Amino acid sequence: MWETELFRGNSAFNETADLMLGLVSLMVFLCLMQGPCAHGRECRRKLLTTVPGSFTSLCINPDSAMSASSLPFVVGANTVEDQRARWERKRSRTAKELLETEYKYLEQLDLVLTYFVTILKAKGTLKPAVLETIFGPLESLYSASHVLSLHLEKGNLGQGLEIFCQSLDLYGHYAENLEQANKTLKEQVNKNKSFRKFKKLQETRPQFQGRELEDLLPLPLQRLHQYKHFFRDLLENTSPDTANYQKLAKTVKSVYEVSQWVQDIFDKRENSLQLLRIQKLLKGQKTQVLTSGRWYIREGWLSVVPSKGEELKRRMFFLFSDILIAAKPCHPLHLLNSNKLSCQAVYPLHQCSVDKVFGHTWSQGGLLSLSFPHKTLLLMTSSQQEINDWYRSLTAAVRQLKA
Repeated sequence: MWETELFRGNSAFNETADLMLGLVSLMVFLCLMQGPCAHGRECRRKLLTTVPGSFTSLCINPDSAMSASSLPFVVGANTVEDQRARWERKRSRTAKELLETEYKYLEQLDLVLTYFVTILKAKGTLKPAVLETIFGPLESLYSASHVLSLHLEKGNLGQGLEIFCQSLDLYGHYAENLEQANKTLKEQVNKNKSFRKFKKLQETRPQFQGRELEDLLPLPLQRLHQYKHFFRDLLENTSPDTANYQKLAKTVKSVYEVSQWVQDIFDKRENSLQLLRIQKLLKGQKTQVLTSGRWYIREGWLSVVPSKGEELKRRMFFLFSDILIAAKPCHPLHLLNSNKLSCQAVYPLHQCSVDKVFGHTWSQGGLLSLSFPHKTLLLMTSSQQEINDWYRSLTAAVRQLKA
């Protein structure tokens, strides 16, 4: 028995060193199997003390049944098999985690169905239409996930995904209804005393762990986001020549499409809230901010540079997908509008060209020039980052309109 140390030092082996080590070990094995070579023990000692990058001292018995020229094929075959084994291990771990988290998801949905939906239906505390508005297709979502979990338990991933894909649209419909569901729930809590008492009682049960019904209603959409990552990881670690690959690919595509659908719903909802906020912030109703197809982009204070040497005018600007609004604060002593803004101008972006103006602020911020058919607007700020952000936002908005 020889005691050798092939590599010295504290650094981790890299992939090249691993490959070299594998070759050396295989050569040692071949030499030992075939008996002493023509050079005797000295050759074996050289072989065992070979270090990465110096294979000139290796010696293999020429009469060996396996020649050195065949080693790359063996190593290559082992590498492919090792990669497949790693894929399978990752795939198994992901499938296991998917099933474990599916159990937890079902357990949480079951809390809502058991302690709210089922009892409320039996007691008639809420009208059927109100009940449907608050909980939507929650029972159908539970059934779909329960069937998926049964297939996952049996290892029938492909069949389970095929059936599950048929229910994915439920998540989109659930997202569309969620805002109204929360609104209706809040109304019932405020005006329905028996429901308010019932809800509070159920939420004090130990199974809820301090969570309220409002915390549990978004669960399906949170789970949809998790599905996207689980199914993508399963696909990445599945060989394309297996039976489940195409089914996984179809599932990933479907989940991403529904996820985008849900994201669009939330984006539109957030945009509507922004438009409404700004509409309320502006004095009067002369400026119509709430317009179909309009998207909020950004807002901020900028200084308007006058054309005739007057003082800078500080204005609040609101940038939308089609217009730019300039506003100034109302008088602080005004009885009704002291914390509102008065609209000064509305600039249509489809007639706008945007340019940066340099050399006037000594690297402290900058100037933007907005050119319209009958007016040129010079905007200034002392922040270089802010002027760059406004420039990017304005040019992107104008480009999108003219596309």
